[in-house]
Amino acid sequence: MFSCCLYGLRKYKKVIQSDKEVLSMKLNRQVILYPNKTMKRVLDSLCDYRRYCWNMAIECWNNQYEARLIGLPDSLIEKLKSKTEPLSSEEIELLNQYPNPSNYSVRNELVSQKEDWQYAMSSRVLQEAVKDVAKAWNIFFKHQDTAGRPTFKTRKSSKQGFKTDRASIHNGQLLLDKPRGYLGQWKTIRFKGLSLPDGKITLCSVTRKNGRYTATFTLDVEPTRLTQTGQKTAVDANVDHFDTTDGRTSLKPDLLNPLYTRVRHYQRILARKRRRNPRAIHSNRYQATRTKLQRTYERIANIQKDLLHKFTTDLYQRFDTIVIEDLDVKKMQMSKRAKNLHRSLFGQFRQMMEYKAKKFGKTLIVADRFYPSTQRCSSCGFVKTGDDKITLSGNQKHGTRHNEYICYHCGYEDDHDHNAVLNLLALAE
Repeated sequence: MFSCCLYGLRKYKKVIQSDKEVLSMKLNRQVILYPNKTMKRVLDSLCDYRRYCWNMAIECWNNQYEARLIGLPDSLIEKLKSKTEPLSSEEIELLNQYPNPSNYSVRNELVSQKEDWQYAMSSRVLQEAVKDVAKAWNIFFKHQDTAGRPTFKTRKSSKQGFKTDRASIHNGQLLLDKPRGYLGQWKTIRFKGLSLPDGKITLCSVTRKNGRYTATFTLDVEPTRLTQTGQKTAVDANVDHFDTTDGRTSLKPDLLNPLYTRVRHYQRILARKRRRNPRAIHSNRYQATRTKLQRTYERIANIQKDLLHKFTTDLYQRFDTIVIEDLDVKKMQMSKRAKNLHRSLFGQFRQMMEYKAKKFGKTLIVADRFYPSTQRCSSCGFVKTGDDKITLSGNQKHGTRHNEYICYHCGYEDDHDHNAVLNLLALAE
């Protein structure tokens, strides 16, 4: 019976493998920047310029889209939406006169409308900002149910930044492209972080958040192939831990407890200030406390991200084939059980597993989100349905708890998470 079940499970998996002929791949490395006063002013001005370019690109995109809607007849627009009827030669010619806004059309319009002061800024910042706007619109049109509409950015946001493809490393320090006509001092910027691998820097993203500057380098590097072990495993992701065939890895180590305490402390202070005086949010003390809270959040996120990197790399060092779940992260975040600080970073975990599979030459299997790994018996293949299902509070009908699995068909008993791991592992057969 179990072998028959395995045959039927093939539709529930998506296999991600490394292309053996890939000569290079993208790799990101983040470092902390320590600019002097001169370069701080330069970085701040570039952040402001990027925000300006983003907002202008949004406005230009909207104008071009509205011009297209005005120029095209309603009948043609409905025909384009339906995609059922072929277009005539006259309609195709009319579409060419009113094309959809794109990266190139928006960029060309903004470049042609440049003002004199813009020539003292890096042209690469404008081009990368327009690229990001185009990507944001494409994501919105493809995933309108989940992706938000691109909006204008405000200078009040604690996070600002810019991108450039003209950055380089000179004597172990960051050197940005000096814009044409710049008359001030141009310095290299000292940074600290992980050592950069050998490779070409294709993109540099500089971010200013809560007064701190970081840079993320995107490099073209050669894939690192790991030794084949012939082993396979599965990962069951939970709110605060991961379960594998080798045991459990916590996402909330003890070193995070003081940080969680600090977060609750800052939250109480801010809430008390808002209750006493709603206008206190504009005070310097309120903003200072809010900055401390955001830095604590950032510290927690960095620790968990570092833990994820070590966990995922260790998996690929020990196993050739790994099975993970395709979880509905939004629904998990909305549940009461998952309502905590930073949750499990499921999105980052999925991203790390996918690009490291290609990097290390291993195989990743992603189980479909409808695959009943938590409801299926790993021994006989029986799937619980209806009132027999296990929920976050267990099963009231049979009086079972959430952390235990009891098969009503064959009597198999196991830990709930371990049973899910075995079901995921079945997809690797």
